[in-house]
Amino acid sequence: MTWSTREIADLAGTTVNTVRHYHRVGLLELPERMSNGYKQYTVRHLVRLLQIRRLRDLGVPLDRIDVVGDEGGAAMDALHAVDADLELSIERLQRARAEIRAILEGAFVTDVPSGFERLAKKMSTSERALVLIYAQLYDEAAMADVREMLADEPDCASAEFDVLPPDADEETRSRLAESYGHTLARLLRDYPWLSDPRAHLTRTPNLTRDTFVESVSALYNPAQLDVMGRASVIAQALAAEAEDA
Repeated sequence: MTWSTREIADLAGTTVNTVRHYHRVGLLELPERMSNGYKQYTVRHLVRLLQIRRLRDLGVPLDRIDVVGDEGGAAMDALHAVDADLELSIERLQRARAEIRAILEGAFVTDVPSGFERLAKKMSTSERALVLIYAQLYDEAAMADVREMLADEPDCASAEFDVLPPDADEETRSRLAESYGHTLARLLRDYPWLSDPRAHLTRTPNLTRDTFVESVSALYNPAQLDVMGRASVIAQALAAEAEDA
């Protein structure tokens, strides 16, 4: 008994296009044709298709099927490699599920890096954008510290700064800068790498600096940038005083 391409595809639980693809990549030999030009698939082709499908169900890539299908050490090595790939895929999918659960529990916030979902509610739009950029510039240890800094920050600490208008008056700017200066000084004390982050960079120092400056300039208005600049000067002065003392 013989089958057509569609019939053998149905028997094997696959599609005609898949059968044709297996022919193209050399996994399935071409059958003989009848006088009318139609292919004649036999039991041998059906068994081969079922073997391929079985290996595909196990996650074996097409380019390893021939090796895995043979007997001997090469097949075992190939299976070990497939098993390692599957383990990585499982870990990736588990991380993705965990992140999705965290996102769902955090009011569907997706514009923060992994691990920051639960903090998103207390972060401004600019902070969330900046943290996303940080994740491309700093290593995991640095990002863990950033996450800790945000978690320790009181919910109302940056409320006034977040809504600071571009034309904020001098008194408001000076007051906010003084407050942020002391906060920044404490952070510099608790996280010394902030003063010299080179050991935690995933990009070159120049690219990191330029990206940071460009990002901050784009995400904050002139009054906020002024407050940040003043706060940095105050923090450096407080740090110097503490070091002298």
